[in-house]
Order: sequence, then structure tokens, then C-alpha cells
Amino acid sequence: MNHLPHLPALGHVLVVSLALAGAAHAQDMMRSVDLSSPQMTEAEMTREALVAALEAASEAEPADLSGKKLNGLDLSGLDFGGAVLRSAYLNSANLSGANLDGAVLDQVWALNADFSNASMKESSLFAAQLKGARLDGADLSGARITADLTNASLLGTTFAGANLGADMRNQSMGLMRAVLTSAKADGADLSGANLRFVDFKFASMTGANLAGADLTAATLSGANLTGANIAGAIFKQANVNSARLIDLVGEAEAIDLDTAYNLNRAWRK
Repeated sequence: MNHLPHLPALGHVLVVSLALAGAAHAQDMMRSVDLSSPQMTEAEMTREALVAALEAASEAEPADLSGKKLNGLDLSGLDFGGAVLRSAYLNSANLSGANLDGAVLDQVWALNADFSNASMKESSLFAAQLKGARLDGADLSGARITADLTNASLLGTTFAGANLGADMRNQSMGLMRAVLTSAKADGADLSGANLRFVDFKFASMTGANLAGADLTAATLSGANLTGANIAGAIFKQANVNSARLIDLVGEAEAIDLDTAYNLNRAWRK
């Protein structure tokens, strides 16, 4: 029988309540959205019109594309540096190779969008919906990410120094943190990242670089970390039930792995 991580009794209640609230909020939002509606499938601008808007912007007045419907557009290679795309619709859009450094993508809808090899350094993805998105080779160094990346492809993606963790001081919307359930993050760079409370259930993270990452209270149930570098990574109160912790690099330097929750149920050599 599973038990909660070893947190103080009141902490158990608070964390579980917030987690359930956050999950329910996300599920309710998806249930209330018609994914076949024009809002989720059509575009109100052409690539040419968007290029003109981006070229007219400046560092002092970045392009504001808040709420714009850009679904399905080929936006590959465009320069969105510093642009505001808050609550924009990018479902199935192609942003491969685009520059999104410092861009604001909070509450964006980007289901099944392609961000492969995009530069997204220092970008903000608060409460973003990126289920099934492709970010292979993308660079999100230093980004703030509380996005739903369920089933996303994150092969070789860089999250070095990024903040994907929950901010326990501000949880009015529930437990807001990145969700990488069943994501493919093989070879991803998560070194030095804040991964506190992040959900990695059944994620594939073979050969990933987790050196110095903070995985406090993260959920790694069923995740595959075969060959991952965990030197200096913090596993305090992390749940590793049925996780594959095989051929790990830097295991001797990992912090609190020996006390991780359900370690006796993890696959190890």
C-alpha cells in the first residue's frame, strides 16, 4: 500500500489538497473546451501579416499578440523575441527554429505545436497547454515553466537552470508546476533546474542530465532514468515507485536518494 511522502501532517493535507485542486482545474478546463472549434483550429492572421507585426515592434514596445488565433500556421524561423503571446492559440502551429527568447507564453494553447530547435531562453510559460507538443532540441534555459507537457516530445531539449517547480508561496490556482507525464525527454538537459513537485510519471528520461537539479517531492513513478546523470541532484521526498534507476551516473553524489519514497519499489541494478 502506498503512503504519502514523509512531510509534516499538516503539510500532507496542504500538498495533497493543492495537488488535487490543480489537477481538477486542468481537467475541468480541458473538458470545457471544444477542441474542434474555430477558436482552437483556425487562424486570424497570415504569416505575412504576422511578420509585418513583428518587424514593426521594438525592444521598447514588443509585439503584443495576446489572444490571437494562430492555429496551424507555419511560423518557423520567425523572430518572436520578447513578444507577448499571452493566451494566444498556437495549436498545431509550426514554430520550429523560431526565436522566442524572453517571450511571454502564459496561458497559451499550443496543443501538438512544433517548437523543435526553437530558442526559448528566459521565456515564460505559466499555465500553458502544450500537450503533445514537440520541443526536440529546443533551448528553454532559464525559462519559467508551469506548463502541461503531457505526452510532449522533449528529446535533447535544454532546461538548464529553468524553473519548472511549484512556488509554494503562490498556489491560489492549485499546485501550479510543470507536468511531464509520459513525456519523451531522453537526452534532455535539466541540469540545475528547479523540479520541485514536478510530475514525471511514466516519462522517458534515459541519458538525461539531472546534475544539480532539485527534485524535492517530484513524482517519478514509472519514469525511466536509465543512464541519467544525477550527480548532486536532490531527491528529498521524491516518489520513485517503479522508476527505472539503472546505470545512473553520479549516483554516489546524489542527495537524499537513499531516503526517496518507494525506493524499495524502484528498478535498480
